[in-house]
Amino acid sequence: MHPSEFYPEAEGHLLTHCGKKETRRAFLKALSASSLAALMANEPRLLGATTPGTKLVHPTAKADCCILIWMAGGMAAPEMWDPKRYLPFEVGLPVEKILSTFPAIPTTVDGLKISQGLEQCASVMDRATLIRSHVQPDLGNILHSRHQYHWHTGYVPPQTVAAPHIGAWMAKVLGPRNQVIPPFINIGQRLEGVGEQEELKAFTTGGFFGAEFGPFNLPYPEEAARSVKPPEGMEPGRFANRYKAYRKLIDQSPQRDFMSDYQQESMLRSMDSAQRLLSSKDKDAFDISLESKETIASYGDGRFGRGCLLARRLAESGARYIEVTTEYVPFLHWDTHENGHETVKRLKGEVDRPIAQLVRDLEMRGMLDRTLVIVASEFSRDMMIEGVPGSEARDQSRAKTDKLQEMKHYGLHRHFTGGTSVVMFGGGTKKGYVHGATADERPLVAVKDPVSIMDLHATIFTAMGINPKTAYDVEKRPFYATEDGHGKPVMGVFA
Repeated sequence: MHPSEFYPEAEGHLLTHCGKKETRRAFLKALSASSLAALMANEPRLLGATTPGTKLVHPTAKADCCILIWMAGGMAAPEMWDPKRYLPFEVGLPVEKILSTFPAIPTTVDGLKISQGLEQCASVMDRATLIRSHVQPDLGNILHSRHQYHWHTGYVPPQTVAAPHIGAWMAKVLGPRNQVIPPFINIGQRLEGVGEQEELKAFTTGGFFGAEFGPFNLPYPEEAARSVKPPEGMEPGRFANRYKAYRKLIDQSPQRDFMSDYQQESMLRSMDSAQRLLSSKDKDAFDISLESKETIASYGDGRFGRGCLLARRLAESGARYIEVTTEYVPFLHWDTHENGHETVKRLKGEVDRPIAQLVRDLEMRGMLDRTLVIVASEFSRDMMIEGVPGSEARDQSRAKTDKLQEMKHYGLHRHFTGGTSVVMFGGGTKKGYVHGATADERPLVAVKDPVSIMDLHATIFTAMGINPKTAYDVEKRPFYATEDGHGKPVMGVFA
């Protein structure tokens, strides 16, 4: 079913992002081809160092667990972590004068200000490293899921092979912290019934590593406990036959002839892991109702807040990589193409307290030093510029005007890839530190110490104890943790 059947307005959204329907179809076709290639792939073989005669050495891990707080849809840095000159709404005000639609507020770090509506986060910025100079490539056409694929895998789609998610890299290279808890858990994103769902599925995967390294998906955190319980009425003895039955299903599958032995075995190992979880007491980690009423209330009553609480429980129980998202759906949440100010005001109310509470909870439990918490998005937004200055990307705003006439015009409605922010807590990063800067006047591009996706990934992998040059032989070609092994960690963010 086409995404526009769920969200009629998404049709135009997808067309303008790719330029025309055929472009998106070609993109989906290429993604499907890489997914098929993954099913056919044999076991990837770990390669040695890129320099002959040397040994690949992993850095000493600064963190054991990574939690990515994903603001899907394009979080505007000037409305969050990098406030600029503020002008309140006024009919007739030229939009070119507007850089931020919220005033700045002080934080616990002297001289550091973030945006109004983030008062709880402001209270924990003395534990944070704030990167204000993260940049993304324009990629010609700006398609959210294309940029999300790039951010999550480090590779620009489409690729000839299914690129693993960064969570899959951690699961594969580092292995599980707890043999029962899935090493890669994805919280809050539906993969069915949402716009651009096939593109989302393309990077929410273990890629060529196989199914056992893919994500354990939990779209609704309050229902997570049900996900790890056998179906009602299922007797233990009956459920014990699952392996034999599943093997039969694979043998009868029409995809059987396209699947390598390795990929089949990976699917079966994934099933075995699920069985261990179902019969383990560790499954209680998925049940947020076991928390006190006070703790549950401290995260708020929203889906995102419950996701952050679930992430803390899973980190505590041994998950390796956890992603919590506000969820990507075209034209919803951070995908602000109109009514930007009002939408972001609402979103701040949903994310401010849970993020800060997660940091406090981890710190109180003595876990923050060994847990890397990251807050990020696929790109930023601007009032005037689409992409970067000089970009040929089509203007995506649905509130186009030269002067403010009504509130729907007030907000940052264009995708902007020239400079955005990433916040990091724990995991060996500095406390109360700001890295890089963007210009004070439009264009708000990174003007100091820009950090690419490649180098950001190298920084994350280094914190987790993975050499950014780690590579596997995939169908007789090397495939690296960072693109071609060129990612360089930003060592200045580490304490």
